[in-house]
Formats: sequence, structure tokens, C-alpha cells
Amino acid sequence: MNHKVDLKNLTLPALEQFLRGQGKERFRALQVFKWIYQQDARTFEEMTNISKELRAELAETAYISNLEAEAVEVGGDGTRKYLFNLGDGHAVESVLIPIEGRNTVCISSQVGCAMACEFCLTGTFKLTRNLTTAEIVNQIMAVRHDVRESGEEIRNIVMMGMGEPLHNLDNVIPAIQIMIDGNGLQLSNRRVTVSTCGLVPEMERLGREIPNVNLAVSLNATTDELRNRIMPINRRYPIKALLQACREFPLPGRRKVTFEYVMIGGINDSLDDAKRLLRLISDIPNKVNLIPFNEHKGCGFKAPTQAAIDAFHTFLIDRHVTVITRDSRGGDISAACGQLKGKLEKGKSDLVTV
Repeated sequence: MNHKVDLKNLTLPALEQFLRGQGKERFRALQVFKWIYQQDARTFEEMTNISKELRAELAETAYISNLEAEAVEVGGDGTRKYLFNLGDGHAVESVLIPIEGRNTVCISSQVGCAMACEFCLTGTFKLTRNLTTAEIVNQIMAVRHDVRESGEEIRNIVMMGMGEPLHNLDNVIPAIQIMIDGNGLQLSNRRVTVSTCGLVPEMERLGREIPNVNLAVSLNATTDELRNRIMPINRRYPIKALLQACREFPLPGRRKVTFEYVMIGGINDSLDDAKRLLRLISDIPNKVNLIPFNEHKGCGFKAPTQAAIDAFHTFLIDRHVTVITRDSRGGDISAACGQLKGKLEKGKSDLVTV
């Protein structure tokens, strides 16, 4: 067992405390932190403005983890799906989505998921474990390293991959703190979005500890009856409680809560659903992401028709709701959460292994 400390599990204040416990000056933590996140140092030997003595001491007590892609799929639209081996036999996925020159990375927060949403492939893997802070941050760093080879940068992070981020706040919160730290990954808090299926107490904690992060709520139904059926979390935190938590979430400036709505053919894609959705969210600063269901094996749900998508979209637009109907990005690869992991486990041969 490795008893050394993975420095990527530590925010800058935590790293300062760690080094202070070893009798080191506070500024050493800032040096190390910048080497890790701004220079992408993978060993202490690379930290050339730190004494050899300190580098040797750090190597005795700590290490710098990294993730390597076990498989990558590249779509014709530029979408890249990464499968990362975590080193313990488990794996998670990340997706690079290039949209209008702005690279967005969708990252995972858990191995599997405990929420058991009926339409979600990740839920079929069940929850194995939470990701560590380092494993969350390392997804971003691995993809960043990849895109920098072609002179590009990552602009946006969305925590919408495998797992429920708010079910792992003890690791998600410090990971976000590293993302938005001016000495860390240097991402604007305006460009970090956390998605939840509706863990109400955890929404309050997220807003209290990181008040400037963007919030996306996976709503997907306009009645408790339907949401209870397709999203079991609704039995604990029904729509009324969820929407009240959205009203109370601290949104800076003109920002809005994003309501994600997976459109399932014949289930929640009618004009009546659109009308109810409008009534539910009308008093909350909002925008809506309509996500046509991505069919996968083992799930009986169907994708909505284009006519249903267009009618739903038009109804909301005509009533001055900001609506984006998400394109099917990476449709020619395993783009939906869990698809690449599932393919690898089944031993399919159409992966590009790296």
C-alpha cells in the first residue's frame, strides 16, 4: 500500500498545511502548486527552482499522480471520448467536446452511480466508489495535455459524466477549488458547471462553499408521478423541494440555473410536458437544455421524433425561454456516458487503444 500523499488531492491551503507540517516555508507550497498545475510537472525532479534537498524530501513523503487513457475514440465532429484506467481495475470516462472553437470537457465524479435513473446507462454499473479529488482533476489535466499538442486549450468544464457529483462533494468541492484557483488550473468559475439529479441538501452545501459555480439540474419530468418512475431520487426530494433549492441557490450577476431535460419518445416529450415545464421554472432565472435521448442496449426507452423535439423547442422559445437543443455530439462513437466503458468490458475490438 502506498502511504505517500498524492499532492493532487490537496488544494493550495491544504498543501501549505502539509508542507508546514514538514517544517517548510509557506511559499514552497505555491511553488509546488504552480509546477503541478501550470507547468504540468509529473515528477519533483522537474521542479528546478526548488532545492534538490526539498525535492528529495518530497519524494519520500508524497507523489504526483496522473491518468493515462486506456482507450480513445474520435468522432467525425471532433468529439473525443477517453477511457481512463484508475489503476485499481476500475475506469471512468471523459469527453472532449469542441464547439465553435471552445473546448469543453465533460468529466466524471464516481465509478458508476447510485442514483439509478431509468434512462441512464451509467446507472446500470451501480456505484463502485467515489473518485478522489486527484482523479477528478487528472481527467482535466490528461485531456488538456492531449489538446495542447495541437495548440488548443480547454475553456469549459462540465461535471456531467459518470456519477452524481453532489453525491461526492467531499472530493468534488476541493477539485473545483483547484480548477478555479488562479495558481491552479486557472479556470473561470463562470466556466465550471456542476450537474445534479436533485440532491437538495447537497445543493445548499455546494452553493455555500462554492457560491459562484454554475448549477445544472437534471429535471427530465414535469410531474412527481413520472419523475418518481424514471428518477428514484425524486421520492426523497420531490419537484417542489428541488425547485425551491434552485430558487435559493446563490447565482451571481445574471447567471441562470440550467435545467437539463432528456426528451424520451412518448414519455415526456409532449406539448403538455412543455407547458408544465414552463410553469414550473418560470419564477427561477433559467435556461433549458433539451437532450434527445440517446438509445442504448438494455433500455426500453426510445429517442423522440424530430417533430416532437422541434415542437417542444419552439413552444419554449416563443415564450422567451432560452433553449438549447443539444446536438448529438459524437454520434458515431460511444458518446453517451458509460458506452465506451461498456464496450471495453465486452471486449469489442473497435477501440483505438493508446
